[in-house]
Amino acid sequence: MSDRLRQAFARQGEVTATLGSPFMARLMPLIGARLTDATAVGARCLAWEGDVSAAGQSVPLRLAGALHGLVIDGSDPGLIAAYPPNDVADDALWSAVDAAFQTHEERIMAWLDRPPQTNEVRRATAIIAGIWWALGHVGPHPVTLSELGASAGLNLSLDRFALSMGRGLHGDVGSKVRLMPEWDRPFCEPVPFEVTDRAGVDLTPLDPHDPEDRLRLLAYLWPDQPERLARTRAAIELADTSVEAGDAAPWLTRRLAQPWTGLHTVYSTIAAQYFPEATRASIAASLQAAGQAATQGAPLLHLAMEADDDTPGAGLVATLWVGGAPMQRHLARIDFHGAWIDWRDEAFPHPRFPLPKS
Repeated sequence: MSDRLRQAFARQGEVTATLGSPFMARLMPLIGARLTDATAVGARCLAWEGDVSAAGQSVPLRLAGALHGLVIDGSDPGLIAAYPPNDVADDALWSAVDAAFQTHEERIMAWLDRPPQTNEVRRATAIIAGIWWALGHVGPHPVTLSELGASAGLNLSLDRFALSMGRGLHGDVGSKVRLMPEWDRPFCEPVPFEVTDRAGVDLTPLDPHDPEDRLRLLAYLWPDQPERLARTRAAIELADTSVEAGDAAPWLTRRLAQPWTGLHTVYSTIAAQYFPEATRASIAASLQAAGQAATQGAPLLHLAMEADDDTPGAGLVATLWVGGAPMQRHLARIDFHGAWIDWRDEAFPHPRFPLPKS
């Protein structure tokens, strides 16, 4: 297993380099190369069973989050001195990491027990743009939000964010949460909307106002990306919707059984791939059934910003029901963290339900 773990750290470094974190691109392969079983933390990681990669149990990111948490809350002066904005040589960085394994063994071991959990606010770009697209087809409507895999529910406040398409701000232009992706033409047409109902579900939701949960949200952001930290802190200030704990499938079935007003938007952002096959199948069935009952006055929209077989980034797929057969579009490709968006609004050659099969 040790070889696969070291490969996972190396691969994670490559991925973080493409996502704009030079520090993580250096830290991940450094840990992978120098980790030994001389500490309890190292021994546990090296002996980890199963898929340790980001597609499985994400051991490198679990460990990275544990270390960053020690920096954010000021628990480890040695790590603080070695982490951004400071810049130290590899030997000094590894020495600080290795010392933290020993000094904070119990806490790091506890963090390794849980998978990484983020609530990337810039992914709201995809959902806001998808809602604009749908309202352009069905006309002005109030909006109901139902988020699957909502984490701490930060993106349930998306109507309180400001979004730029490179030509001014839209939404709540006075918001402290400003989404400013790289977005060149073509643009979609902004449509003002009001959210009248919002709710979310997650297997292990976080409470952004609980100090421990808030630390977890921040720790899985990357240390050399202070703008992501600032944006997440600003979104935490806006968050006022508790996320329900549970499986997304029965939750959505209950949610769709309730009458709604206006455009009901069901969405996920880099979450559906983690749902069990039975959950994905049930979600698809619930949406199809509710979509058949949708009307011009109460349309149903499903937005999936998820990894697919294409590159770069993730695909943004919209399925809109207003009664009868749905309209399905590949709206965009978008950076996994929402840093850029390539707007396309293309028809699928073979329409399908956009939940990954594996």
